[in-house]
Amino acid sequence: MEMREVEEGLILSIKVIPRAGKNEIVGWQAERLKIKVCAPPEKGEANQAVISLLAKALDVPPHKIRLLKGETKRKKEILILGFTRFQFEKSSYRSKGDLYPFHFKN
Repeated sequence: MEMREVEEGLILSIKVIPRAGKNEIVGWQAERLKIKVCAPPEKGEANQAVISLLAKALDVPPHKIRLLKGETKRKKEILILGFTRFQFEKSSYRSKGDLYPFHFKN
């Protein structure tokens, strides 16, 4: 899984699937967190839907999530301000000693 802590917070690599049937954080796929959103990839709608979904799942205000790279791409990097890897892992669940992502649906 691709995440790294920086002074400002936690950077996550994500892959976004716009125009999906539901808003959902699917899980890790090829080192990226796969996120499906119903919104189209037009006028930043899908990006905003991703931010809203992550904010709700991680219990952080949406203004603390920033898009760093990939504004018009499916592969993106986001920064969660003031967030740590430990906090992210706490938002996930563990099974057999491995970290599995939360399966969050909205």
